[in-house]
Amino acid sequence: MLNLSQFEYLSFDCYGTLIDWETGILGYLSPLLASKGVRASNDEILNLYSEVEPRQQQRAYRTYREILAAVVRGFAARFHFEVTNDEAAGLAHSIRDWQPFADTVPALRELQRHCRLAVLSNIDDDLFALTAPKLGVELDLVVTAQQAGSYKPSLRNFGMLLERLPATTDKLLHVAESLYHDVVPASALGIATVWVNRRQGKPAAATRLVAAEADLEVATVAALAEMVAKAHGRG
Repeated sequence: MLNLSQFEYLSFDCYGTLIDWETGILGYLSPLLASKGVRASNDEILNLYSEVEPRQQQRAYRTYREILAAVVRGFAARFHFEVTNDEAAGLAHSIRDWQPFADTVPALRELQRHCRLAVLSNIDDDLFALTAPKLGVELDLVVTAQQAGSYKPSLRNFGMLLERLPATTDKLLHVAESLYHDVVPASALGIATVWVNRRQGKPAAATRLVAAEADLEVATVAALAEMVAKAHGRG
């Protein structure tokens, strides 16, 4: 059982954990597919996304804008239609409109009473800059894939996070929705982990599902914030 009062830093995956990226992904890809005459359910879109994006991230490093453009082209190849460069670029452009989950901002504000907050995200710096104001808190540290030159689940990203933290590994708790991108590599480095299981039995998700076990599982970041507050004698 985790002693939640021992952690000085909480690091978060952003998209999928704090930001509702599935709604954002579907908000762009669903109408694009429909405009091309493709009939695909939300589950089909999310399941395909969970295959295509990690495959692109495993190749030589490219910016996340380029990754997302390749994802759109991957959908086009799967469903046999053509896309313009602007259409391929549109998924990345849509990130400016992606919104936080309802619990994100109040939970982060509560957590900031007790810990310093960091983000470790598979994103470009300029794209994260569009998201940061929506989180409602001033972050103490941000490490992006662009800074690391690689994408989670690479250990390089977590190594950069640890190098920049003014705290030892035992004082860091990593919080994420993705077992594949986050829980597995963080655990391999001895970092305690929380799985924010926003999937909750849904048959499809944009995140690849793998067999892994976090130190703690919660349904929302709000649930974690309540537990941390209690551990610190609040609430």
